[in-house]
Amino acid sequence: MKIFSSILLVFFVIVSCNSNAVETNNNSTSSENIEAAKPQFQLIAQYPHNATSFTEGLEYRDSTLYESTGLNAQSKLARVDLKTGKDILKIDIDNKYFGEGITMLNGKIYQLTYQTEKAFLYDAITFKKLKEFSYKGEGWGMTNNGKQLIMSNGSNNLIYRNATTFAEENTVAIFDENGKPLDSINELEFVDGYVYANIWQTDYIVKIDVAKGKVVARYNFNNLKLQYQSSVPNIDVLNGIAYNASTKNFYITGKNWNLLFEIKLN
Repeated sequence: MKIFSSILLVFFVIVSCNSNAVETNNNSTSSENIEAAKPQFQLIAQYPHNATSFTEGLEYRDSTLYESTGLNAQSKLARVDLKTGKDILKIDIDNKYFGEGITMLNGKIYQLTYQTEKAFLYDAITFKKLKEFSYKGEGWGMTNNGKQLIMSNGSNNLIYRNATTFAEENTVAIFDENGKPLDSINELEFVDGYVYANIWQTDYIVKIDVAKGKVVARYNFNNLKLQYQSSVPNIDVLNGIAYNASTKNFYITGKNWNLLFEIKLN
């Protein structure tokens, strides 16, 4: 536990110094870019995370954390104890599948796979598999808006799917603050009409106005990762974002990280 307390102290110093400032387009004075110029975050707490978990999907619901992990022959779906980082309930995915994003809707859990064009539907309580769906292309991140499923596939598109049939109903192209396609959209979380997304192989989480198809805020976690990495070398990329509706805080982590962070996005 010494590593947890020492890292936490360093992080609070970082946050107080505002060194987590967001990179923005300083040449833009458009009113649409005002929101993108001011976001910052506060570190609220940190928790243990299973360092063997190659995090692909993260969800927080009813005071419980759920996680989907990747890599062939290592993928799983788990209900996780937030305080200890240990799996409360776990099912291993067939070795031929690389687990990807998850989302919960109407008492069920949906899970994508990477390149095998299969999605699975589980009972959220028992983890009993209820159904399989087929789709074209890769599966990356997934969330939902209360009615439709929303998934990413590594491009700049968000794909809306029917929650019953998994049929594609709509595709929205997403662009960054400068009007360029936002490629490598990964893990997703839908909150109050916006989609928050990890961008693969970066230290950013972006806030997307899906109605406009553009990024309206960008949060830079580079300093957080650098401080963490100084004590835990060779960690993989930032990935995994879940929302606690009660506290309005987010939980974030990374692939094979041994810590999970609770943050407040301003």
